[in-house]
Amino acid sequence: MSEILFEPFRIKVVEPIRMSSPDERERLIQEAGYNVFNLRADDVLIDLLTDSGTSAMSQEQWAALQTGDESYAGSRSFFALESIAKEIFQKPIIIPVHQGRAGEHLVFSTLVSEGDVVPSNSHFDTTAANVADNGGNPVNFQIPEAFEASCWHPFKGNMNTEKLERLLETESDKVPFVVLTITNNAGGGQPVSLANVKEVAEICRKYDKPLLIDACRFAENAYFIRKREEKYLDWSAKEIAQEVFRHASLVTFSAKKDALANVGGLVCLDDADLAEKLKNRLIVTEGFPTYGGLAGRDLAAIAQGLKEVLDENYLRYRLRTIEWMVERLVENAVPVVVPAGGHAFYLDVARFLPHLSAEELPGIAIVVELYVRGGIRAVELGHVA
Repeated sequence: MSEILFEPFRIKVVEPIRMSSPDERERLIQEAGYNVFNLRADDVLIDLLTDSGTSAMSQEQWAALQTGDESYAGSRSFFALESIAKEIFQKPIIIPVHQGRAGEHLVFSTLVSEGDVVPSNSHFDTTAANVADNGGNPVNFQIPEAFEASCWHPFKGNMNTEKLERLLETESDKVPFVVLTITNNAGGGQPVSLANVKEVAEICRKYDKPLLIDACRFAENAYFIRKREEKYLDWSAKEIAQEVFRHASLVTFSAKKDALANVGGLVCLDDADLAEKLKNRLIVTEGFPTYGGLAGRDLAAIAQGLKEVLDENYLRYRLRTIEWMVERLVENAVPVVVPAGGHAFYLDVARFLPHLSAEELPGIAIVVELYVRGGIRAVELGHVA
């Protein structure tokens, strides 16, 4: 694919960057214990640590901040967010939280018990930690192609449904729910097909298990389905997202990703009894259920971000940017995960630095060298993550 896209937006505000030399950065990374998380952001030239909460907001989101209703209960900013969230996530009950992992904590501390097993296509690290923190065992059921970085498969994020059904056949009583992450963040930002969503949902219904969708990058996943799943070529990204969520019992969502906001998250669900339990916990840890630990202005910015994130010009540009970078790396024989994922490109460090064993932390070595040579802060998601 040779298409090159320019940004479908104008940049109105800039922030100056403090320049630094390789010698200075070598000293700084040593002082940081070779841990890029310990670096000051002001000492980074290009910060690719994460896209979570680091998005530049739109002019409409900044305007929405000015309209935020800071009422403690019944804020109109909540009802604006509730309206668009119901429309997209196809759930009647919307609970705001201060970020995605807070939503996971609410749900998992309510539903996961000691000895439980929680299957997923691939748990993100905080999701797995929330399972383990409540005495459960997080297990990942990836398809075989997901383990081959150079293998081209359009939906490497899919869940291995054979393994899922085998678990439910033998240990159903230990499984409180099933998690499906879209896109599969820990698996290379790879998408999940709508066919796989439906198959997983059907298995969950067969064994009477709730399907929880971790919707961190649902808009990217919807656009991947539109591009790669022939049946949905004529559907809009919004229509695809809505169809995906119709198959879920619960949705947890970080607004710091696909609501293009700097803070926030949601829990969306059908079950009124479970919602009451979650809201009771919410009041203890986050706040009243119409603000969930967020300022009214942030609720307003999230609502606007949800309206904008399914814009197909934006999604085309975002996914093509990563795809273009992956194409250049492949052309230069750099081993990366293919096909391109949604929010990042993933380097196969075992093939890139074959002389280093896992115990010698090749991922950390690359991350440190990127910072020293180019001032780039990337992140290792392997041996130490």
